[in-house]
Amino acid sequence: MSTIGLATRPRRAAASTLGLVLAAACLIGLAGCAADSDSGPDTSAAGSSPASATTGSSANFRDVAQIQADGTIRIGVFSDKAPFGSVDAQGDYVGYDIEYGNRIGQDLGVEVEYVPVEAASRVSFLETGKVDLILANFTVTAERAEKVDFLKPYMKVALGVASPESAPITDVAQLAGQKIIVVKGTTAETYLASQYPDYDVIKYDQYTEATSALLDGRGDAWVTDNTEALAWTTQNPGFVTGIASLGPADTIAGAVQKGNTDLAAWLNNELVDLGKEDFFHQDYELTLKSVYGDVVSPDELVVEGGQV
Repeated sequence: MSTIGLATRPRRAAASTLGLVLAAACLIGLAGCAADSDSGPDTSAAGSSPASATTGSSANFRDVAQIQADGTIRIGVFSDKAPFGSVDAQGDYVGYDIEYGNRIGQDLGVEVEYVPVEAASRVSFLETGKVDLILANFTVTAERAEKVDFLKPYMKVALGVASPESAPITDVAQLAGQKIIVVKGTTAETYLASQYPDYDVIKYDQYTEATSALLDGRGDAWVTDNTEALAWTTQNPGFVTGIASLGPADTIAGAVQKGNTDLAAWLNNELVDLGKEDFFHQDYELTLKSVYGDVVSPDELVVEGGQV
């Protein structure tokens, strides 16, 4: 659990105090901090209808005013993808995405209800209004952008390949004839299907299922986000990330239901304000540095202020 945040339970969480610590640091002269004077658009004129009045759609999203009136924002996150989003032994949600979610709740003045999602269910959870926001290592793609509205990015990503140290995969050509593990609904699945349709791909619903398959030899390699591959192999002796960057360079961003321009605008303004504090570098130090060590530089992954 975060040493500077309040406990976060699997269904409902109190907002993290990361921002308060940073603000206190400003008072003692820490450079790089800035006051959060404009955390979002004025919502005083927001309508009471869950659908956008300007779009005339039958969407079931909630705008900022409705979320604040309810006192809770529902955020879809991973529960099995440490160090980005997972549930610890105490039943608390922890990770890089969780600290971001906690800060959003704090600045909105609401509690956070974390809703566990799988990679393949992220879009549908937004479309059906089960969550207001997705913060689940969501790589921005043109196909997904047709179904959801992405926010400004907060992380850089490409694909990576994890494999046993005894039989390392260091070139994509070595994947031919191998059993390749992917998680359903990920960019790894899409990339392999489009670029290497003849490769033998084994698909799993959850990240824990994928890593278990690699550990017990049911697969020869795991293709996933390079951020995940590097984190997992660093924590699991006997495995290496033989390919640290595969396919195009992409970004990770939050997403809201298509047409929820009010919430999207607030969250994008929030990202700009957080960038003035170097919030995501602080988040990296708290949740990722102990995992990556010297293998990865923060600037290789972190995006501040929504600007790559």
